[in-house]
Amino acid sequence: MAMKKGKACVLVSGGVESSVLVHDALSRYEEVTPIYVRNHLRWEDTEIFWLKNFLRGFKQAHLKPLKIMDVSLRDLYENHWSITGIKIPGAHSKDESVYLPGRNIIFLSKAACFAAIKDIDSIEIGVLRGNPFPDSSKAFFKKMSEVLSIGLKKEITIKAPFQKLKKEDVIVMGKGLTLELTFSCLNPKGYEHCGDCNKCTERKKAFFAAGVFDKTRYKKAGI
Repeated sequence: MAMKKGKACVLVSGGVESSVLVHDALSRYEEVTPIYVRNHLRWEDTEIFWLKNFLRGFKQAHLKPLKIMDVSLRDLYENHWSITGIKIPGAHSKDESVYLPGRNIIFLSKAACFAAIKDIDSIEIGVLRGNPFPDSSKAFFKKMSEVLSIGLKKEITIKAPFQKLKKEDVIVMGKGLTLELTFSCLNPKGYEHCGDCNKCTERKKAFFAAGVFDKTRYKKAGI
């Protein structure tokens, strides 16, 4: 078994990728701090509810308590569907329809400030293969690491360990975890997945492709 070393922050949303990433990071680091950056978008209370439930299942002493930070994007996104809930990207929408401009820049900047204060060298993010957005590319993470390190006068390395994997690969990696406690929905119905938005459809298809039984509760069943 490889020796654990160093400390890391893991950006978490409560979705499959970031939740499995926390588990994976615990096998590689001496200390792991999960960070959730709240932007005041419509699904975040539900995300946080499920994220806390998922993290309670971990008994490792080197997992630090969930750190919830706050950077509102309501003034920037204004009448966007992520605020209003109007015309939420549905099952047949393209990936580009769920793009939230600059969100990873905000996440990483906030997490990097925390990391610098706490003397943490690494920030990990659960970006997958095929992510089409400009703030999720290998080149972006490299440049962002450089800029943050200069600005904070502290070496900060941004890592995306799942960048060569598909969602179904990550589901297979985490099949022994309580993946039914992860949450990936743009239009939650109470504390359940709607089952009909872009993210719910992506989730259902990935579980099917992985050959892993999906215990998630959806308001609308089927793919």
